[in-house]
Amino acid sequence: MGNKRYSIYLRPISYTIDLALILLFAYFSFQFNFNQFSLLAPALVSGWVILSLNSSFYEVYRFTKVSRIISLSITHFLVFAFMVFTFFRFFFEEVENRLIIVFLLFSFSFILLAKFTLFYFLKRYRSVYGKNFRKTIIIGSSQKTYQLKNFFVENPEYGYQYERTFFVGRGDKGKQDLEKIYRFIEENEIHEIYCSVSNIDNQCINELINFADNNLIVIKFLPDNKDVFSKKLRVDYYGVLPILSLRNIPLDDSIKLFQKRIFDLLIASFVIVFFLSWFTPLIALLIRLESKGPIFFKQIRTGLGNEEFNCLKFRSMVPNKEADLHQAQKNDSRITKIGQFLRKTSLDEMPQFFNVFVGEMSVVGPRPHMISDTNTYAKQVDKFMVRHFIKPGITGLAQVSGFRGEIETEADIVNRVKYDIFYIENWSIFLDLKIILLTISNIFKGEEKAY
Repeated sequence: MGNKRYSIYLRPISYTIDLALILLFAYFSFQFNFNQFSLLAPALVSGWVILSLNSSFYEVYRFTKVSRIISLSITHFLVFAFMVFTFFRFFFEEVENRLIIVFLLFSFSFILLAKFTLFYFLKRYRSVYGKNFRKTIIIGSSQKTYQLKNFFVENPEYGYQYERTFFVGRGDKGKQDLEKIYRFIEENEIHEIYCSVSNIDNQCINELINFADNNLIVIKFLPDNKDVFSKKLRVDYYGVLPILSLRNIPLDDSIKLFQKRIFDLLIASFVIVFFLSWFTPLIALLIRLESKGPIFFKQIRTGLGNEEFNCLKFRSMVPNKEADLHQAQKNDSRITKIGQFLRKTSLDEMPQFFNVFVGEMSVVGPRPHMISDTNTYAKQVDKFMVRHFIKPGITGLAQVSGFRGEIETEADIVNRVKYDIFYIENWSIFLDLKIILLTISNIFKGEEKAY
């Protein structure tokens, strides 16, 4: 089940608007020449971005209170003002404090105006037009679930579309109730599950969590004293109601997602321009000399949100009808001589940098699987579908940890999923760099399953 979340673009848009306003007011406030402004502009931009990443200034969600936005804004601007005054005292002592204050006041006022304009526009957009919403169900019967239902119904501006409340019994009755819930979720494309853990036993909670993970659905809890507190949770407030989020994925943060996308674009552009531009014609000639058929092998694989896309590779086998059904095995007769070299060095994967460039893949992420494999492992391996919460990668943590290539035993796929989930929950640019360096190192050292 996949659903597109365009709200991830809101934070980069907010950054762009705010930085544009800062540079605009700086230009008109100080009347600097080109050389002076070329020193000031990068300092203002980098200072604002670095401060924002540490001040939570852009961590505004559909359920965030206005008082929280004001508090964040005041704190952020006080620190930014201190940074600006310090910068001017070091590099532009001749500038009067009056001009700096005017610049800061105009910047603060218009950025705050833009922030609230966007905030209230989205609320109206959701309540009037019914767009940008998340379809929800509630599980459990308590005062808190009743309050949450009322919150969803009475506050459409938050963008939560309440569908139904379910009740789960104990023992075998509970399992039957869960099956009904699962069918409803699949038939109605539910995005989020809210569960009161006081009304459901621990076994049903675990089954519900597994179902949500395997179907790319967000699950959140109304807190009480169940075992769920032993997990790593994040607490948000819908009005005055505390809500627990089970899994905190770093790339749900649009700024971190933007950082990863820029990182991907830089690497993909470099590889395409300086390597694939000359390597592709050369390898194309060698492939065609050995066997007839296309230069590139296109295979439909599953990516972000379980969406399908054409994954590109240099063709390393003779054309065959089983290519989309069976993985390559050791001493596979379908593999050509040039294909053996390409697969041994992982050079057959290089065209996937085009997939990265157009946004279907990342340089680093869980490796995408054939549709037949995805359908099989989704049923056999617990939490397999969690891998689809982010874009697939050319290389990944599982691959550099010894779990690449052919899946021979259940342990191979289980460990691959384990490492992929660890990567999803602990992503950072530095982890991506580490995986890339390990991948390059493994290419030169050679890998047992590179066939």
